[in-house]
Amino acid sequence: MGNGYGSEFHLLRFMGRHRHYLDDLVLNLVRAKSIDWIDFPFDKSTPSKDAEWKGISFLKANSRLERAWEDFWPTGRGIHNWDAIAKLDFGSSSEEWLLVEAKANLEEIKSSCGARDGLAKIKTAFADVKSALGVVSDRDWLSPYYQYCNRVAALHFLNANGVRSHLLFIYFCGDLWKRSGAQPTCPKTESDWQPALRDQAQHVGLPPRHPLAERIHSLYPPVCVSSDPKETSKLSVTR
Repeated sequence: MGNGYGSEFHLLRFMGRHRHYLDDLVLNLVRAKSIDWIDFPFDKSTPSKDAEWKGISFLKANSRLERAWEDFWPTGRGIHNWDAIAKLDFGSSSEEWLLVEAKANLEEIKSSCGARDGLAKIKTAFADVKSALGVVSDRDWLSPYYQYCNRVAALHFLNANGVRSHLLFIYFCGDLWKRSGAQPTCPKTESDWQPALRDQAQHVGLPPRHPLAERIHSLYPPVCVSSDPKETSKLSVTR
């Protein structure tokens, strides 16, 4: 994790130091009444002594669901690592989940599948998800937007199995990369993100009115919010 830069740093900073501000943005975006962020698991083997939630490990033990997940997706190396998890309250009796992926530069949105042993299962899962969401079957979901596609696949799995869930992409604006070497492209505004995200959307091929369209959200918070209320009011959220 970068010291003062990068999506992981800014997400943990917002969750720890600007929690009410982040909560307000998310609740306004998803139109929920309240949000409860789930603590990260501990992991003494990591430098930070923390781990990310993986796969569906954030759910209570459910043998039927766990078997279905194992049939759907490889459970070894390469499983989904979530940047944050929360429970959403919409005022109904059942809870809904919020799965978060954060980015701070354009290079982060591109990735390719490196799986070997589980590749056949991933291809089958992608084929099933594309069929369910109305995506043309020959769209390549293994590269160069593999991470986005596997997050969508997980969202489909959960909702198809009765676990009502949402997917939130947080695209931070105005990050200042401080590491030496090649410098990534850090968008300063939501508009700066849009060309790359349009390329992603065109490649992935999700139709505008697919069944999960109301459950995938995007948020574009600046890494440092102006004290000027007029500037703060310009913050943009996208459903």
